[in-house]
Amino acid sequence: MSFRHVLLCAGLLSWGISCTSTKSQFDPRDDTSSAIDPAFSQAAKESPPASMLQASAEEFKLGPGDKLDIEILGETGSRAETFVTPDNKVYYNLLPGLDVTGHTTGTLKKLLDEKLTQFYKHPQVTVNLVQAVSQRIWVLGRVNQPGIYPITRPLRVLDAVTLAGGLFTSRFTGTTEELADLAHSFVVRQGARLPVDMAKLLRDGDLSHNIYLQPNDFIYLPSALTNEVYVLGAVMEPRPVGFMNDMNLMAALGRGLGLRPDADLRRVSIIRGSLSSPKIATINAADILNGKATNIRLQPGDIVFVPGAGQISGMNIAKEAVNTFVRVVAANEGSNAALGDTSSGVGLNINVGGSGSSN
Repeated sequence: MSFRHVLLCAGLLSWGISCTSTKSQFDPRDDTSSAIDPAFSQAAKESPPASMLQASAEEFKLGPGDKLDIEILGETGSRAETFVTPDNKVYYNLLPGLDVTGHTTGTLKKLLDEKLTQFYKHPQVTVNLVQAVSQRIWVLGRVNQPGIYPITRPLRVLDAVTLAGGLFTSRFTGTTEELADLAHSFVVRQGARLPVDMAKLLRDGDLSHNIYLQPNDFIYLPSALTNEVYVLGAVMEPRPVGFMNDMNLMAALGRGLGLRPDADLRRVSIIRGSLSSPKIATINAADILNGKATNIRLQPGDIVFVPGAGQISGMNIAKEAVNTFVRVVAANEGSNAALGDTSSGVGLNINVGGSGSSN
């Protein structure tokens, strides 16, 4: 990121932040600066916890859409294929809908054995899972077959990428390097980014990042060719904006369709680099707006984050910016995938982020 102004130590002191934190701020006038924000400096050295590298011992729980083959042994014509309905019920034989919430095929068999005794003497039921669709993962972005995939067996990140056909390969060079932006790729679970470094896993072969996935985990590998700046936080419309030559900070903020009343322009952050170890420059945009400081040029891929007044401590702004970026991209890409559109670029027209979480 090319920047022209970084908040001075005196300003940091006025926020109660030690001047030593400026050592983590990259110099906006020096493109070779490589300082890492302290909120990430330790986390960047860590691998996912050992528990994430162990397959869950929990059996498959039935859910809406799962297809079952059910039969009463010895009873002609009792075999039937049925689905778990959207309200989590199974209809079979003469029974009313049975709620299968939390049930496995084994516990459903026992339930059917019990319920069918009113119609049969000592029924012995078999229940087989024909097709599992209720537990799924999302693999989107620059893979050959982006989409939503059912979990029918324990899956790791590499398994999921393989299911999706592997990383998209250039027809001209035969490589994926310029197509998948591994530095900005991520895995999300229940709205939180997991400590998985996709560059270390896919480029360096570091299997300590090859964690086991859980239902509804979200893997996203953005295109390295995306030419956008992301404007997030306390703006009226958090979204990416197309990068133009010589795009500056104030122009980008304007493309966010205005600021919220609680926007804290004194602490606008611009994040650059890998999501695992980003660089940060903290900018007093109010000074730029008032003509007291020069504007700041941006670069493609920058994340511009405007905190709400008094909501986030100075040391957590970069972390919240990255978390917000992950949440809004995942929400948008997930919506596109659910509607069957996995080819469109990011178009974040949702008011997410800037709520002041200090994750």
